[in-house]
Amino acid sequence: MAEQNCEIAWFSALCDDDYEFLGVPDPYLQSSWEHCRNIVLRAEEGGFDNILLPSGYSLGLDTTAFAAAVATQVRRIKLLWATRMGEDWPPQLARRIATLDRILGPNASGTGGRLNVNIISSDMPGEKIESGPRYARATEIMKIVRTLLNGEALDFQGDFFKLKLDPPRITTLSGKCPAFYFGGLSHEARECAAEACDVYLMWPDTMDKVRENIADLKARAAKYGRTLKFGYRVHVIVRETEDEARAYADRLLSKLDDEAGKAIREKSLDAKNYGVQRQQELRGAADGDGFVEENLWTGIGRARSGCGAAIVGTPDQVLAKLRAYQAEGIEAFILSGYPHVQEADMFARYVLPHIQHGPLEI
Repeated sequence: MAEQNCEIAWFSALCDDDYEFLGVPDPYLQSSWEHCRNIVLRAEEGGFDNILLPSGYSLGLDTTAFAAAVATQVRRIKLLWATRMGEDWPPQLARRIATLDRILGPNASGTGGRLNVNIISSDMPGEKIESGPRYARATEIMKIVRTLLNGEALDFQGDFFKLKLDPPRITTLSGKCPAFYFGGLSHEARECAAEACDVYLMWPDTMDKVRENIADLKARAAKYGRTLKFGYRVHVIVRETEDEARAYADRLLSKLDDEAGKAIREKSLDAKNYGVQRQQELRGAADGDGFVEENLWTGIGRARSGCGAAIVGTPDQVLAKLRAYQAEGIEAFILSGYPHVQEADMFARYVLPHIQHGPLEI
C-alpha cells in the first residue's frame, strides 16, 4: 500500500511564544518582524508545506500586517493566517482574505492560491460573549465569507448578520474560498466546525481520544451533508537517540518557575476554554516524567495555555507517532518546537525527508 500523503506545517511565534528555556523571556527570541520572518523563511527552506501565523492580540505582532509583509518574501510555502471572529465586519474579512491571497500568489500548479485561514472564535479583548452565541456568530461569519469568496451574491438573514450584497469585484486567485481551519472541544464548537469549517484541528491528546473526536466530528458533519478533514497541532522534539530527546525536554523546563508558568497559561484570552482544560487533564494523567502515552510528553503545557504536549523521541519514533495519527484520519500536522528556528531545522533534517507530504487538497 502506498504511503498516505499529509500536510506538514510549522509555526511562527508571533505571540511572544519562543524560548530557549520555557517561561524565561529571551529578548533575542521575542516576537519581532525579523525573528518571525526568519522562522517562516527557514520553514520554507526546510521544505514545510504550510506555516501557522497565530493571533494573540495583546501578545506580539499583528497577524494581518505580518502576513501581508511576509507574503512578499516567500515563493512556495502556504500561509495559515489566523483571525479572530469579531475582528472584522464579514464583507471586509472576505476582502482582506482575497487581498492576502493575491499578494501571496499562485501555488506550484497554478490552480489556486497559497492562503488558508485559521478561524478563532474566542472573545475579543474587553468583550465577553457566552460560548453558544459566540460560536453561532462564527458559523454565520464563515458562511458569509465563503459565499462572497466563491464569487456569489449574498442574501443572508441570520441572528447576528443581515446582509444583502452583490458578488465582490475581487475574490481569490482560484475564485473559491480558501480552506477554513478551526478547532474547539465544546459541543458548540464542534457544531460550528461540523457546519462551517473545512479542517478540524485538534490539540494533543491520547490516541483513543483522537479516534473518538474524529468519529464524533464525522458524524456531526454528516448531519449537515458535509465532510471534514482533520489536523493535529503538537510540539515536537526529535533527536538521534531517545535519551537525547528526553534530556532536551528536561532542559526546556530546567529554569521554569511554577508561578511564572501559571501566569503565562492564564494570560491567554482562551485560558478557560474546554481545550485548555483538556490539556490540563493530560498533564494530570501523565507519569512522573510527564509522558501521558508513548512518546507524548505534557511538560510543554506547564508554561503554555493552549497546545500543551510534544512528540518526543528519535526520528523513527516521531515518524511512527505521526503515521499512527494518520492511520486514524489525521491529514494535516501543525508542528512547533523551542526555539522555533532550531527545531524546524531538526525536524526538516531528521523526519521530513522520510514522510510523504504536500499541501492539503480541499
